[in-house]
Amino acid sequence: QLQASGGGVVQPGGSLRLSCAASGDTLEYHAIGWFRQAPGKERETVSCISSTGSTTYYRDSVKGRFTISRDNAKNTVYLQMNSLKPEDSAVYYCAAAVGVADFSGTYVPEAPHGYQKWGQGTQVTVSS
Repeated sequence: QLQASGGGVVQPGGSLRLSCAASGDTLEYHAIGWFRQAPGKERETVSCISSTGSTTYYRDSVKGRFTISRDNAKNTVYLQMNSLKPEDSAVYYCAAAVGVADFSGTYVPEAPHGYQKWGQGTQVTVSS
């Protein structure tokens, strides 16, 4: 089971760190992605990281502001979000690509359909 946490209300320009923790299963051999969905909009990919952390993906609008990382010893993936903007407001979800066990650290699906195990979301609101 995946659990996303760390969301909240922050002013524009502020920061939040989201965590995605797994219980009962190891994330060590799987790519992990962060996704978000705003009201009335489709779910979109924010950032993804390979099993070893050596390969990452960011959508253009968050490059330079967000950083994804993972601590396999803690079975946790993080999303550090800086310089937040109102358009970053959404429910953020983490998901694991459990259909592929990747030992090379190169597998990073970018689309939501590449991820099979989803956690509950955490709300991020950026507002003054």
